[in-house]
Amino acid sequence: MTDLAEVSVAAAGQTPAQKRSLQTPSQTIGPFYGYALPYVGGPELVPGYHPRAIRFHGTVTDGAGEPILDALLEIWQADESGALSRELGSLDRDGFTFTGFGRCATTIAGQYTFTTLKPGAAGAAAPYILVTLFARGVTHHLFTRAYFAEDSALHATDAVLSAVPADRRSTLICVSEGVVGGAESYRFDIRVQGENETVFLDFDA
Repeated sequence: MTDLAEVSVAAAGQTPAQKRSLQTPSQTIGPFYGYALPYVGGPELVPGYHPRAIRFHGTVTDGAGEPILDALLEIWQADESGALSRELGSLDRDGFTFTGFGRCATTIAGQYTFTTLKPGAAGAAAPYILVTLFARGVTHHLFTRAYFAEDSALHATDAVLSAVPADRRSTLICVSEGVVGGAESYRFDIRVQGENETVFLDFDA
């Protein structure tokens, strides 16, 4: 993992108590995550029958191009209007409410699939899906973003994407596959290291 782009995170608006809070240490994913972390409906930020549902999927591979069959992905994103959910209960699935959070384990082929909504622009940022990757042997979970090619007019003004070298930005762009199975489909493959490694982000608190 050599492509770490540093991004500052503003602490404005935090209370003194929040500023004193420290994040707990990161751990590798371990052998037992499959018993507790994945949950029913985890990959479905909206149900598949939602009229504007999209399919967000891809394959996670290692430095040799082999699929990582025991990775875990979490996504966070804004809704269609660009608003971020700040309500408790993002794990809940009631069959219609968009929560902004999803969790999915990879298959034996290293594949993952989420059903969600295409996010709107949040502030000055171009629409994106934040992806967190946990995997065996990765001592600290990895952060990346998935942007959409059709929003290219907004990419130049996005602070994160514009800070990435131009020849590396393609690793942060979803590939549109058109309508598949009744829903717009976007492919976002993640290469953990090696040639065409996905750009990962390093957030400074």
